[in-house]
Amino acid sequence: MTIRILPSHLIDQIAAGEVVERPASVIKELVENAIDAGATRVEIEIERGGAGLIRVRDNGRGIPADELPLALTRHATSKIASLDDLSAVESLGFRGEALPSIAAVAQLRLASRAQGAASAHEVEAADGSMGEVKPAALPEGTLVEVRELFFNVPARRRFLRSEATEALQVQRMVERIALSNFDVGIRYVNNGREVLRVSPAADEAARRERMAQVVGEEFAASCLWLDVAAGPLRLSGWISLPTFSRAQPDLAYWFVNGRAVRDRLLMNAVKIGYRDVLYGGRHPAYVLSLAMDPREVDVNAHPAKQELRFRESRGVHDFIHRAVERTLAQARPGVQHSAVSGGIAPQAPLPAEFDFASRTQGASLPDFGRMPAPSGTWAIRDAMASHASTPTFATQRDSEPDTQPLGTAIAQLHGIYILAQDKSGLVLVDMHAGHERVLYEKLKAEHAERRADAQQLLTPVIVDLSAAVIERVLEDREEWSRCGFDLEQIAPDRLAVRSVPALLARDDVATLVRETALAVAGDEGTHHVQGAEHRLLATLACRGAVHAGRRLSLPEMDALLRQMEQTERASQCNHGRPTFTRVALSELDHLFLRGR
Repeated sequence: MTIRILPSHLIDQIAAGEVVERPASVIKELVENAIDAGATRVEIEIERGGAGLIRVRDNGRGIPADELPLALTRHATSKIASLDDLSAVESLGFRGEALPSIAAVAQLRLASRAQGAASAHEVEAADGSMGEVKPAALPEGTLVEVRELFFNVPARRRFLRSEATEALQVQRMVERIALSNFDVGIRYVNNGREVLRVSPAADEAARRERMAQVVGEEFAASCLWLDVAAGPLRLSGWISLPTFSRAQPDLAYWFVNGRAVRDRLLMNAVKIGYRDVLYGGRHPAYVLSLAMDPREVDVNAHPAKQELRFRESRGVHDFIHRAVERTLAQARPGVQHSAVSGGIAPQAPLPAEFDFASRTQGASLPDFGRMPAPSGTWAIRDAMASHASTPTFATQRDSEPDTQPLGTAIAQLHGIYILAQDKSGLVLVDMHAGHERVLYEKLKAEHAERRADAQQLLTPVIVDLSAAVIERVLEDREEWSRCGFDLEQIAPDRLAVRSVPALLARDDVATLVRETALAVAGDEGTHHVQGAEHRLLATLACRGAVHAGRRLSLPEMDALLRQMEQTERASQCNHGRPTFTRVALSELDHLFLRGR
């Protein structure tokens, strides 16, 4: 075999495979160029799933006529000029590959009129050749037409899916763009039919309305608004209530500095934030945007720019996890959700002292705030002993409208459910699930107040791990020690475990340490240890909570309702099941045909 230099058009077609995977990726590159050009309105049109035609028009700054050929030349860009620019990329595009890559595998027409220019000009390109620049009719902005995608690469064209599938992928891409750039109006047309039209959204109410238009009113009615800042980081967006969970992670949108991404570290941070409140196997829904110093994140990890590398990944992961966890903790009976924002009342910023360096060195994070845990040993009978006899409950409730978030208990159903009434109707509470959450949060609070108790092992447990993983674990030796572990490296690929957290002393120590070490190496921190401890505490709470068949008096039931109202995450039990539901008075009236 003879070594040879490939022809330039073949090089372009090979390189295009990294940027142009399907019609949706063409849409992404073209719309990002429009947004970088300052467009406030973008129109997208496709035919035959995008394989036949893709047309993107914007009202941005446009391209001067003499720069149109340059725009179709590989690695020609106006967005970066030096290595320093590359380390702090603020634009969505910067590689100068999109237009030439598209032109290498499709028939492309580029028309543009720069701001202040007297007329527009256009140029056409196909299969590696470029035509002459000629006059065109166009208002200020840019128009890109892409026809017959992969017409000259039959193997790639055969891998395209059906027209409906490709059109669905394009729609999902347009939706991601609409959610990441609220200041840009977007119109999307498929085969002559308008699928989506959203206007620019300047304030929070308008953004929520646009979000609901894109992802659906059902999510918008079941989400919490989140806006938390700490040092160089700011996290904002909407996260679903645990009751609005998904069988698949199909409603999970992440944006970093306005760029739509699918990053494992970010998704894992949200998942851990939901750890205590999601039913097994379910996935959270969210639309989240992370703003940070562009020098702290590398977006040049892949040509598609959907994979990121964070300079301080542990700090980013923990910030997101705690922000989500804190927001969900406020979603309990008695906290009203804003009808405008779809979220809880505005949160105070996280401490400005949040420091990536200190987190990496093993220092503990600042206290993000915690609702006071119920004081004393929780016992329903002791809590309400002074109210052992209250003969006039019904009369008092009829004369004074109930203002308690979970109402006032009126009965117990089959020894399982508490029936309570409030001013809106009926509240049904699963007494075991509610009491279980109250006990669980109290156990967690007590456990967090002190350094984890350590249980010395009679014989050290030897754990085999790769040298790289062990090195990463030893960087956080102080964090492991705080959790109750005593670790010592006895060989390049072996750790000796001399003590473990007392709560986990009966677990399989080798498996626990191995799984936690791998999680740490994967930037998940010691959440594995905390997760294992919390699972044990949840089991203790489940066993200690009142069980079905236990008869409670009305004062005892009221005591439980008041405790739930003061407990974080009390809308779900430790396993993610709901603890209560409501039936409005209007629904009861409807059942009995009242008012007809």
